[in-house]
Amino acid sequence: MFIFRGPAYEDLNLTPEESQASMQKWYDWIGELSAKGRYMGGDPLLKQGKMLQGNKPVVTDGPFAEGKELLGGYFIIKAESLEEAAQLAMGFPDFKISGSVEVREIMKIPMPS
Repeated sequence: MFIFRGPAYEDLNLTPEESQASMQKWYDWIGELSAKGRYMGGDPLLKQGKMLQGNKPVVTDGPFAEGKELLGGYFIIKAESLEEAAQLAMGFPDFKISGSVEVREIMKIPMPS
């Protein structure tokens, strides 16, 4: 799984042309991963959310990131190893705007029958 963090595009004051060019880079990357049979799906996340935590859960409204770094979305990819997944993440288009990708392996838990 790729977990994306970085500034929200609307906070960057991009022109419509810059915004379109940024989105095209995402489409191109998804196309490359798909052509390799590695892209399984993914979606952007909206800024707003809720966090529940504590023994008697308290609900807090978000966004929750420190500063201007938001959890912006995720991809589910297919890779043979964590190292291969990290290599695939190198195509992330938002490195240039201080974005980051967390690469995590999804643990499969068998369901009891």
